Amino acid sequence: MLRVAVVPVGGEAVRLRPLTIETSKSMVRFLNKPLLELALLRLARSGIKEVYLGVRGYYNYKDLFDYFREGYWFKERYSLREDLRIRYMPRYDTLGNADAVRIIMEYYEIKEPVVVIQGDNLFDLDVQEVFKEHSRKNAFMTIGLKEVEDVREFGVAEVCEDLRIRRFVEKPRPEEAPSKLANTGIYVINAEIVDFFREGEGRKLLKEGRMDFGSDVIPKLVELGFPVYGYLVSGYWFDVGTPERYLKAMIYLLYNMRVEDLEAKEIYGGVLGMGKSKMSQNLHETIRRRILEKDLIFVGKALVGRHVSIGSKCYVEDSTIDNYVVVGNRCEIVRSAVMDRVRIGDRVRIVDSIIGRHALIGSNTTIINSVIGDNSVIGDNVRLVNVRVWPHEQVSSNAAIENYVVRPHYTQQY
Repeated sequence: MLRVAVVPVGGEAVRLRPLTIETSKSMVRFLNKPLLELALLRLARSGIKEVYLGVRGYYNYKDLFDYFREGYWFKERYSLREDLRIRYMPRYDTLGNADAVRIIMEYYEIKEPVVVIQGDNLFDLDVQEVFKEHSRKNAFMTIGLKEVEDVREFGVAEVCEDLRIRRFVEKPRPEEAPSKLANTGIYVINAEIVDFFREGEGRKLLKEGRMDFGSDVIPKLVELGFPVYGYLVSGYWFDVGTPERYLKAMIYLLYNMRVEDLEAKEIYGGVLGMGKSKMSQNLHETIRRRILEKDLIFVGKALVGRHVSIGSKCYVEDSTIDNYVVVGNRCEIVRSAVMDRVRIGDRVRIVDSIIGRHALIGSNTTIINSVIGDNSVIGDNVRLVNVRVWPHEQVSSNAAIENYVVRPHYTQQY
């Protein structure tokens, strides 16, 4: 049985900015909780007992450790049969995600196969089934593969009938792609991977600093004839690497994820409410009554966090509203994510957008296909279309901005 998971966490997550300017990508709020929490829950439900986070950078480490700690709270929160133990990579600089796996396995003396997942991926996959195929085929490495339409942003595998990988190309042009089977970043790897990096071609990769699984390690293993196999992922898999993918994954999971894994219960129709306290129960009942009275209109699915206040005559469709959000009167929130402690004025329209934590949105404002960074202030009577607003920035009242990035003169990198 597979017991151990390694999760490389790091990188700048440029495509998800401004949400990742001051926040580790794995800690970005998604379905009203940190993104990584959902992936770890899936691992725990698959029987994983130990998770090692390969954290790069002080701020990544601090965000993750302050929230997850040693992970023992998972059992009680999600009614798991056993504890989930979380440990952290020692504070070394790494040369890529494969190097993070190498360091962790050496430092903690892990002598058994591990599953590796990426901290920004969401998936419906029992990793024990992958391990069974991995063991049956006597594989050195097994890679989760998912068919995609656009191969340009993924590693792509060409496979034999038994799914042994005979060629692997990182981010090919569509006309040069050997297939449409994309690398999901889910790997089962034997403990001997550590030995691979100690000598020969593996040591050469390490010395040259070429330690990315997709770009360097997998192609080299295939070239050298190691038994590297694919495993077809039939359930959902999302790389939440852009705002567009974020919203696509959010809406899909609102419709398809287990309600208990969202820590919610159905209030009315497709409206899900979080929280178990008496105050939360009263809020749920109030929302239900107001829906029946036509004071609130919910269409499709919605996830409402704890201690949320929603004004009169509001319309919400396929969206999430995080904890402690205050929404004014006559607002529309459509296919959007509103993160925790946001305050929204009256007559605000938010469509296909993500509103970062602690943002303030003035009245009579329209936000379409935009991302608003944490702690930003958007004035009254503003119209934003395809705009990115960096954290702590302010958009003055009566502004009309399209296709623009509102950013400071300098941005601290993490």
